[in-house]
Amino acid sequence: MAAPPTTLVLFARALRLDDHPALAEAAAKGPVLPLFLDGPETDLPQPDQVGRPWLGATLDLLDADLRARGSRLIRRRGVVADVLPPLLDGVGAVFLQRGLTPGARALEDALRAVCTPRGVAVEIFEGETLYPPEAVRTRQGGVFKVFTPFHRACDGGGPPPPPEPAPDRLAPPPAWPDDQPLDIADDGLDTAMWPPGEAGAMAQAEAFLDRALATYGDQRDVPASDIGASGLSVPLRFGTLGPRRLWHLADGRPGAAPFQRQLAWRDFAHHLLFHAPGLMDRPLRPEFARFPWLADTVPGAWTDGRTGFPVIDAGLRQLAATGWMHNRVRMIAASFLVKDLLVDWRAGAADFRRRLLDWDPANNTLGWQWVAGCGPDAAPYFRIFNPVLQSRKFDPHGAYIRAWVPELAGLADRHVHAPWEAPGGPPAGYPPPLVDRAVTRQRALDAFATLRDDA
Repeated sequence: MAAPPTTLVLFARALRLDDHPALAEAAAKGPVLPLFLDGPETDLPQPDQVGRPWLGATLDLLDADLRARGSRLIRRRGVVADVLPPLLDGVGAVFLQRGLTPGARALEDALRAVCTPRGVAVEIFEGETLYPPEAVRTRQGGVFKVFTPFHRACDGGGPPPPPEPAPDRLAPPPAWPDDQPLDIADDGLDTAMWPPGEAGAMAQAEAFLDRALATYGDQRDVPASDIGASGLSVPLRFGTLGPRRLWHLADGRPGAAPFQRQLAWRDFAHHLLFHAPGLMDRPLRPEFARFPWLADTVPGAWTDGRTGFPVIDAGLRQLAATGWMHNRVRMIAASFLVKDLLVDWRAGAADFRRRLLDWDPANNTLGWQWVAGCGPDAAPYFRIFNPVLQSRKFDPHGAYIRAWVPELAGLADRHVHAPWEAPGGPPAGYPPPLVDRAVTRQRALDAFATLRDDA
């Protein structure tokens, strides 16, 4: 009897073995060739983005996990049309996890363009989101554009499918191609908060759930809290941890609902981008195409964390040092950029793409559109975050500010949020406010008013 053909499993985003239906199905069929493609057709970090060393370490650990099951990871750099054809001898099918981003769908098209003429099937499996986009629709069969009814529909459909365990063994192909490990330079980020690899992601998830899930709803907006943010956006971005596994790990524990709601927000962003792939470049609200932005580049004072508004500067310095920024602070910093400075939201999204370790096409795009007011929100035009009030509310003693803006460490709590109010003004070396917010807030409201006047 002839040996079954090999199935090539492409690790394009889900860099794990657990809850990887494409891998599980391939293992059940026969020999498996695991391939990682490093190139412009994936949503994983490219050479102009942070996170390459983290990616390299994760791939080494993925290779070790595969070797423990009798297999190994083959790494290639390039585009599908060049990399794949030499690897298809004896391959009957290519399996991969489905992605909902424009890049993921283009990758699937590129695979079909290479494989179909050669008689090699391409099969796509779920696992990137809790629910596939076809499963969550309005009663009329349309696409949800507001989160709350989307979340209600998710809850009404029952829990997401249970995750599938990793295969115990993987049959090797008849012959192994050469592996080409990536040559990656250190980008200097402090990534101690995020252990690379699947085992590290699972340990991080379990530690967070045990330590902080019960208080997550109260603490998630406190940037200085050691138990507030989960930090799990990084393993979710790289796919070292699957969202379904994480949802079910949390389910039934005290505090699970607010956390599961955030996983649903992630789904919402992916579903919206799937149904409207142009959202990475175009506003969801078409009237914003004529919004009177003043600039389409990010000023250096914002990038460097020298705006004179402490909570914003703390967040941008945290980003520069670690590749990550607390979510509440992201909203404050983004609001300042697009509303106080009237910088096009696409410039902010592009800056985050380069510098965020947990950058994700869907989450990043919809987050910036939400803050800018052109995305999925009912009444956004008047929401202009006041950085001082936000700072006093969520960092009342200035612990977060002092951690990242040491020039202000000696100020009293009442002045650390607005150092220009301190006796003698800001400490030496710290800049005065970049703008007068009384002026810029009104300017933003006036700019929004032009959209209503033109309607």
